[in-house]
Amino acid sequence: MIASLHRLYSFRRCPYAMRARLGILFAGLQVELREISLKNKPSQMLAISPKGTVPVLQLIDGRVIEESQGIMLWALQQQDPQGLLDTSVLQQAKALIEKNDNAFKPWLDRYKYADRHLEMTQLEYRQGGEVFLQALEALLANKPFLLGSKASVADIGIMPFIRQFASVDKGVFYNLPYPNLQQWLENWLEHPLFLQAMTKFTPWLAGDSTVTFPLSKDLNFT
Repeated sequence: MIASLHRLYSFRRCPYAMRARLGILFAGLQVELREISLKNKPSQMLAISPKGTVPVLQLIDGRVIEESQGIMLWALQQQDPQGLLDTSVLQQAKALIEKNDNAFKPWLDRYKYADRHLEMTQLEYRQGGEVFLQALEALLANKPFLLGSKASVADIGIMPFIRQFASVDKGVFYNLPYPNLQQWLENWLEHPLFLQAMTKFTPWLAGDSTVTFPLSKDLNFT
């Protein structure tokens, strides 16, 4: 039987999976969604992606994209009605996402799980992560989005990780000297497509009916 939709394995609270879902939403695509439980990963996902992490996108033709950045870029390369892949800033956007993933994310993980990483204090881990926050604050000094007057792939690729950093201790985060970044995050948390990306779904089990994401293709980009 040939699949009629590309199939996305996802986990609602994972920032990498959020990034992938945002890419799909901003592209105006619709996929089959299989929400997973991290404690009971489906064998169907492990068969196509043995590394066992989300997101994983299985295309109709059988190809598999296992990395969130790859899924996000693939989706927007299919169609990009909001111009998130604007070529004038695309290389800068990709470099910023790489810095998020390779430099900031390790600090974020240690800040969030400081009790598992006793080499430094939670404060020291937070301060390590703030180096990236300071860079974002500077980028947002005179514009509403990271790379200009309109959203780019950098915004949707990085926002879920800043959200996670803020969620470790919201009282601390919103008292840090980053008003531009704080407002940028708040604007994204209220964005209709982010709210749609965070729709709750029951974990998928073999035999379940197909669930589409988004549920409707009538999207609100405002």
